[in-house]
Amino acid sequence: MGAFLMELWAFMRERKKFWLLPIILVLLLFGALLVLTEGSAVAPFIYTLF
Repeated sequence: MGAFLMELWAFMRERKKFWLLPIILVLLLFGALLVLTEGSAVAPFIYTLF
């Protein structure tokens, strides 16, 4: 996983595609939110945000 992140960062730095970073971070955040709400007691509180 660390090698993938280093390669992704090198790609973004080399090709000047820093605009990809916020998109990737938002996708990771939504993915983590989905995993956390899958069967948790926190799910009703997170659903109220949307």
